[in-house]
Amino acid sequence: MDDNQWLAERFEAHRAQLKAVAYRMLGSVSEADDAVQEAWIRLSRSDAGEIGNLGGWLTTAVARVSLNMLHARRTRREESLDAVHVPEPIVDRVDGTDPEHEALLADSMGLALLVVLEKLSPAERLAFVLHDMFAVPFDQIAPIVDRSPEAARQLASRARRRVRLEETVPDSDPRTQCEVVEAFLVAAREGDFDRLVCVLHPDAVLRADVGPAPGSGEVRGAEAIARQAVTFSRLGLAIELALINGAVGVVTRRDGEPESVAGFTVRGGRIATIDILADPERLRRLDLTPLDW
Repeated sequence: MDDNQWLAERFEAHRAQLKAVAYRMLGSVSEADDAVQEAWIRLSRSDAGEIGNLGGWLTTAVARVSLNMLHARRTRREESLDAVHVPEPIVDRVDGTDPEHEALLADSMGLALLVVLEKLSPAERLAFVLHDMFAVPFDQIAPIVDRSPEAARQLASRARRRVRLEETVPDSDPRTQCEVVEAFLVAAREGDFDRLVCVLHPDAVLRADVGPAPGSGEVRGAEAIARQAVTFSRLGLAIELALINGAVGVVTRRDGEPESVAGFTVRGGRIATIDILADPERLRRLDLTPLDW
């Protein structure tokens, strides 16, 4: 075995975790793959024999690449930090998660949590992801964000408070999730406003990302969301249940083509958040093959 093959095999042993780090940083499977590939390029150009902790070195490399990508993304976007951006969801059939997706979806990596991470600054997101999700010490995070360890700790603390405030962790029982989402869909289809309000948390939030066209935004409160749901149900779209980042959600289609992907966060037996990706361009890039029978 030559040196390149040996190094490639060692890198492959870390690929799953590196992709998990990058997905949490970027909210995009395709961009996560790009970040991991860039980490490999950097490794192949380095003196690998001098690296004592390869896993730590690669995690840092992926984090640096992801941070640069986040900064570049912010520069490209014209919308404010308050604009709705729903990250790229991971879609599975409702009867089970693809084993390849399991590492990406650990730690309750639901769509609602990714939406909250999108609202953090790049440095806050990196500190939170590396420390709270992958137990990277702050003295290793500090050089990546060009801060002191104490400042890096404060970045993670601010991010943690924001995440806790949003309450993004769903009920763990998939059967409960399914029952609640199905009850919502039936009530919407039948135009039953009162039943819709009952299945929604009073402070529920609906976030919709339709891309550059007008229409992206948030709707807050059970009654306002119920009115939206009744209107939406009249569009005559085909609706199929799916797992969206490990939680029960739906994929809607018009004439066989994806119209939207919606993730639901069910807490205490009610729907707390609905996150909808309906950007046509991004939907076309989404891998929905798990739903093909």
